[in-house]
Amino acid sequence: MQPTTTTPTAALAPGRATPARPPQARRRVVDAPTRMFHWLFALSFLGAYLTAEGERWRALHVTLGYTLAGLLVFRVLYGLLGPRHARLGPLLRKLAGAAAWLRSAAGAFRGGTVQGVPWRQGQNLLMATAVVVLLLLAVPLVISGYGTYNDWGDASGGVLGGDWLEELHEFVANAMLAAVLLHVGLIAALSVLRRKNQALPMLTGHVDGAGPDLVQRNHAWLAALLLLAVVAFFAWSWQASPRGLVPATGWAQSAPDGRHDGDDDD
Repeated sequence: MQPTTTTPTAALAPGRATPARPPQARRRVVDAPTRMFHWLFALSFLGAYLTAEGERWRALHVTLGYTLAGLLVFRVLYGLLGPRHARLGPLLRKLAGAAAWLRSAAGAFRGGTVQGVPWRQGQNLLMATAVVVLLLLAVPLVISGYGTYNDWGDASGGVLGGDWLEELHEFVANAMLAAVLLHVGLIAALSVLRRKNQALPMLTGHVDGAGPDLVQRNHAWLAALLLLAVVAFFAWSWQASPRGLVPATGWAQSAPDGRHDGDDDD
């Protein structure tokens, strides 16, 4: 009597359980603090931009501005003292390779083909450029905002006179908004061309595919501390503001100086 053997066909016969598929391989490419900074920074800038007009939102606008400044300090320190994958040095080295990439792309186009263009390197170069530009623009943005809030450029003095600092603040804010829109547009275009969501790694920290993790440690505790610090600062600012950070409905009542709370300063 011969032993019974199980064939692949029998294993997959009707009524039999099919073997479970192995989980799809993923690699970690972005750590938690970097992702937390990215979204807090984006939300702070968007909120500050939307609340820039009018006195009713002034407290919230200033709080978001201070938050943006604190996040900028965190990113610089993390880029100097943090793990290698989060360092600012690699970003600068990518920018240093821009000239070589342009020469390579120009040579490929002159040859009548786009196959030789290093598109992935170009994508990394554009992403690095966007990050550096946004960080650099944030510096004059927060400085001019702080100066405007503390009347550094009032009309009563200064060689430049007038509201030059406020105009500078508005100009830098618009330039930063343009950089953000270009950054988002680039990600959307790459997502369509590659048929893959290019923003997903900044949400999950992972990309699909086999291979070693580019980021060995997630440092989730540091991301949690960063979020906690921002929430605590907002809570403190809310308590310190006489009317809170969000104006209540019906604040069109006259202030003690005869103005309306919603009126802009002239």
